[in-house]
Amino acid sequence: MKLIIVESPHKAKTISKYLGSGYRVVASKGHVSDLPQKTMGIDVKNNFKPEYVISPDKQSTIDMIKKDIAHCDTVYLAADPDREGEAISWHLANVCDIKEKNVRIVFNEISKKAVQKALENPREINMGLVDAQQARRVLDRLMGYELSPIISQQIKGGLSAGRVQSVALKMVVDREREIRAFVPQEYWTIIANLIKDKKSASLKCEFADIDGKKLKVENKETADEVIAGSKAGKWVVDAVKRAQSFSKPAPPFTTSTMQQDAISKLGMSASMVTQIAQRLYEGVEIQGEGQVALVTYIRSDSVRVSEDAQREALAFIGAHYGKDYCPKKPNVYATGSGAQDAHEAIRPITLERTPDSLKDKLARNDLRLYKLIYDRFVASQMSNAVYDTLTVRIASQSDRSYGYTLKGKVCTFKGYTQAYQSAEKEDSAKELPDLKEGEELTLKDIKGEQKFTKPPQRYTDGSFIKAMEENGIGRPSTFEKTITVLYKRTYTEKDGKFMKPTELGELVCDQLVKHFPEIMDTKFTANMETNLDKIEEGNIKWYDVIADFYGDFHNKVLEVKYHGDKVKPKDEVSDVICDKCGARMVIKDSRYGKFLACPNFPKCRNTKPLGEAVAKCPMCKGDIVKKVSKKGATFFSCTNYPECKFISWDIPAPYFCPECNNTMKVVKSRGVVKYVCTNRDCKHSENAPEHDNK
Repeated sequence: MKLIIVESPHKAKTISKYLGSGYRVVASKGHVSDLPQKTMGIDVKNNFKPEYVISPDKQSTIDMIKKDIAHCDTVYLAADPDREGEAISWHLANVCDIKEKNVRIVFNEISKKAVQKALENPREINMGLVDAQQARRVLDRLMGYELSPIISQQIKGGLSAGRVQSVALKMVVDREREIRAFVPQEYWTIIANLIKDKKSASLKCEFADIDGKKLKVENKETADEVIAGSKAGKWVVDAVKRAQSFSKPAPPFTTSTMQQDAISKLGMSASMVTQIAQRLYEGVEIQGEGQVALVTYIRSDSVRVSEDAQREALAFIGAHYGKDYCPKKPNVYATGSGAQDAHEAIRPITLERTPDSLKDKLARNDLRLYKLIYDRFVASQMSNAVYDTLTVRIASQSDRSYGYTLKGKVCTFKGYTQAYQSAEKEDSAKELPDLKEGEELTLKDIKGEQKFTKPPQRYTDGSFIKAMEENGIGRPSTFEKTITVLYKRTYTEKDGKFMKPTELGELVCDQLVKHFPEIMDTKFTANMETNLDKIEEGNIKWYDVIADFYGDFHNKVLEVKYHGDKVKPKDEVSDVICDKCGARMVIKDSRYGKFLACPNFPKCRNTKPLGEAVAKCPMCKGDIVKKVSKKGATFFSCTNYPECKFISWDIPAPYFCPECNNTMKVVKSRGVVKYVCTNRDCKHSENAPEHDNK
């Protein structure tokens, strides 16, 4: 019997399907060893040696794996093909006392072919990858362990700071302050509608120049002068330029571009994209087939594609779209200079499994993301789209020549756009106007419109991921986690689809910038990522990288600890009057979220939940309000706590189930509100009498 150890139960289930009875596949469920939870666990005087301990919830898993090892002839460690996966394998080898050297197998996709090929080529654990992970883990522990108490001491308890999250926070704060400092600048656009004759459609042209010199119209006076001068002139086609342009397909997805496109096109959150992509990679249950993996490894910063995948793609494109849609040479894309390029781009495992073939077999959002990945990959291997373009200068000629521009393009060959549209809408007409130099036109109307320059936009989750990648902050596996921790720590909040720093977030950022400007510089984080790559390649020792950083950092921490200043967040005054002393209550922050408190504390200790009631408590008929747990999860509880300890993850109905006396939840579907029993064995549901379901 041969034993394969992976980190995920879903992955184990998928791989088991591809192997015969001579294999057993088990899951470690992630890391089995880590730094201790309650102490720093790093010997700073001994080359920063980490103290690894078995995670409290993993002892039973390790015991089970050891029993399996005792009954097997060969062991393979098959965690994900990245630094974390290598570290998981190393910890497993140490904890389970695996002496054999060539036990590590890796594959970029969970397919029968890839798994069998990996089994034929086991290798030693790559200590370069392990050391890079150790350096990252030790560095993050040192920074978090020493910075978080400083911020908590200076502002308020329970705060955190870290190598990536704090620099990311500064990006959000800097953008917000850039917006606040922005001064709008006035400008005008002048549009002339011209016609060739009474039967032809009008041509929309925009003012561009006077006597061939570009002119930016900055006020009404200038706009009026241009309009008056233009009206007085004779309209003539001055220059016509026709050309052909090409639009190249975008490369297949990396983690970052997948996140960006799924957020903008599918309306998903970053965390939802990550969860769904993980399922598609590890395997989803398909009726009649069992657990099936659909896409390649989903943590990648590479746009590289294997030759086998390219050949399959070209054959598929030729068969389904025609030979004209196949480029003469396979499309090859350059991976960015800061990328690790350790894996292929994200793509479907096989193009034979089309999105249409999975329509009734996958959950809706799983199918939507799979289709996005599938279509993007197919398009990346297709021919360019071709356009005929037209650029015309039309002049109103009097004593001066007022130049107007008309542009247009028509698609003559759709190319890759047959399979996938980019995020930007193509501005393409059905046909181009037939204009010739010297041809006279008639002015139909001309108007000027006042406009103002706009400030830069706040980040969306998608644009923030793009900005982190461009600044070299983090790696594909950390983008979504960084956004999540900023929201959970209430350093940022949502304003529609945009990220906005909270007052607390700005305070934390300012204190860190004031005392630790070096580590709050994006270049520091980007350089550290580069050093991690060098450790992986074996060019430098991991503990030397930590030593170069830690001495000055630790001394600065001690200085700030004993001599740093304290700041206090301002309390936001609410409209709610304290019913015990009559004062206007203020909004306070806690690890569980915001709440109302009396400003006369400790004389008056009155507190109230913040926000309107969402339901009535089925236990005591008090108000049910939304709250946030320590880990950032939303739940609903009664305002009469601690007298009433009712709690629910869903909005509860105002009374218990009449069939089994269990809690019912409020469910709204297609405009109909129902109360549905949360007991899976009880099928009771009823229309909600409190709501108008007509």
